[in-house]
Amino acid sequence: MTSDYTVKLAVELETAARLRASQFIVPQRPWLDLYGINVKPVAPFGSASSKLFVDPALIHRVLPDELLFEIFSRMTPYTMGRAACVCRKWRYTIRNPVFWRNACLKTWQVAGVVENYKALQLKYDGSWRKMWLLRPRVRTDGIYVSRNTYIRAGVAEWKITNPVHIVCYYRYMRFYPSGRFLYKNSAQKVKDVTKCLNFRASRADCVFRGNYTLSEDKVEAALLYPGTRPTVLRFRLRLRGTTQGANNRMDLLALLTSGVSDSEVDGPDEDILGVVERWQEDETHNPDVPAISHKRGLTPFVFVPFEEVETSVLNLPVERMDFYVPG
Repeated sequence: MTSDYTVKLAVELETAARLRASQFIVPQRPWLDLYGINVKPVAPFGSASSKLFVDPALIHRVLPDELLFEIFSRMTPYTMGRAACVCRKWRYTIRNPVFWRNACLKTWQVAGVVENYKALQLKYDGSWRKMWLLRPRVRTDGIYVSRNTYIRAGVAEWKITNPVHIVCYYRYMRFYPSGRFLYKNSAQKVKDVTKCLNFRASRADCVFRGNYTLSEDKVEAALLYPGTRPTVLRFRLRLRGTTQGANNRMDLLALLTSGVSDSEVDGPDEDILGVVERWQEDETHNPDVPAISHKRGLTPFVFVPFEEVETSVLNLPVERMDFYVPG
């Protein structure tokens, strides 16, 4: 009586012989037929006919796997996502959990290593890549931009009708993994502001520093406007994305200003968020600075990566962007 193993082995050997006899498989893909590209047959994985695979790509024959691994480890997660589209080998290599573990621990470093491992096991089935795609996070490889406009009536002499001006200004926010962020309110375009939106900016650049916290998809941020009457600017934001894992939009839920006493603040570099975190919306600690909840200028923030600041549509003039909707 013939065993099942013998039957399976015979069928497998017959399949392997058929593959060796045929030089190419002609695919039903018109875009490949245009260039005369044929697909070579591949023996089934683990079969008796499997041979040592030699990669025909020159870069894979010259570049050792150790160096390829080192190159991928220095890429940002979004760059690795683009590299995964190059070929099958790069795609499988980039799925190594080491890359995504390093990215997750760096992104959520404020939460701590222990909390990150707990969230990994409880919510994301132990997959670092799944955690990176599904867990809300503030992106640090670019800046968030909120474009706001309002109409101002002009003054014209010796005319029947007065002119109307469309005034455009931007809110810029750049976040860092350490829990700090930079803020600038300006009429300058994205490509001009990006050059000065860093911790080396001078006082003339009007770049303010603050702190933020992330809880699920909610972002709480605060900064201090220095001066004779110190004023605290508080943001309440909600993260979302146009695609899974994008996190390229932030809805501005609330924008609050309130006064703070001189005894509560030691300097502009103090963690002002820890001081005002439990304050109510109408709470102020300086009678000269009333608490105000702003109802205008609440346009959602759009994320612009650093490599796209020169070509972003946000650099267009007002007459070409008067109907701009962030989505």
